Amino acid sequence: MDQMVKIQGLRKSFGPIVAVDDISFDVGRGEVLGFLGPNGAGKSTTMKMITGFLTPDAGQVHVAGEEITANPISVKRKIGYLPEGAPLYGDMTTHGLLSFIASIRGLAGAERQRRIDAVVERVNLKSVLEQPIETLSKGFKRRVGLAQSILHDPQVLVLDEPTDGLDPNQKHEVRLLIQEMSQDKVIILSTHILEEVDAVCSRAIIIAGGKLVSDGTPAELEARSPLHNSVVVSVGADQVESIAAAVGELASVESVTVESTDAGPQLRAIPVGDVAIAGDINKLARERDWRIDALHVERGRLDDVFRQITTDRVGLS
Repeated sequence: MDQMVKIQGLRKSFGPIVAVDDISFDVGRGEVLGFLGPNGAGKSTTMKMITGFLTPDAGQVHVAGEEITANPISVKRKIGYLPEGAPLYGDMTTHGLLSFIASIRGLAGAERQRRIDAVVERVNLKSVLEQPIETLSKGFKRRVGLAQSILHDPQVLVLDEPTDGLDPNQKHEVRLLIQEMSQDKVIILSTHILEEVDAVCSRAIIIAGGKLVSDGTPAELEARSPLHNSVVVSVGADQVESIAAAVGELASVESVTVESTDAGPQLRAIPVGDVAIAGDINKLARERDWRIDALHVERGRLDDVFRQITTDRVGLS
């Protein structure tokens, strides 16, 4: 994989507070990297150093082979950046802002207009082109911020909470756009929405207290959940206790709990180790002719893993 972004020993302090503490990782072309962490973990500070907005106290950021402090203008040409909160010039219209950014990015003539038209279409901004940005909804402001970040078709895209303030339909559109653009770019995005990691990210990094504490695919993170590979069975109230007792006797099952839901009772079977137990439970159900309404295997819950990894760690974002 073509390693487009290389982070080595990145560190940043604000007075006595160490916001980012010796973080290192690489990101290859075609990857969508989810950047996760609790509030104050150092996510935004790290992203600001990657984009050249902040200068690190120590460490290096290489983008497409160039170090950002040595060649800041050249590197920034290759990066698109959507900061936290999408700061914009409120007195400009949407079209005026995109034209202004196009000029800064060195776009001119037919290419300039082509790129503006393309991002307006991609991010669905046609209805607010002549509207002052300060009058736009939070969701539209976020979309204008996203549009300016991709206007110059960057090789590396850094997005800080890209779907913040968007409604469910808009979130879906942005996620599809990220997946589409990821084919030939590096995309680094921070998010507090863990379902977004599963929806668009090929890899996820978790930082807490300024330190990198986890790096893996979403599936690898889910596998660290205590509920990974557990089996949930929905059954009638008249047989839930007897089925729970029988499932609990299987050698592959460590424990069984009965849970109440709005739809009725269900039992959850936790496997011994990481073994797959759905087959054993299905076989037992057929042998004993149980009436089972539903059965599914739990992949694991990212929110459980996130809390487990980040508990008791603090920092500054």
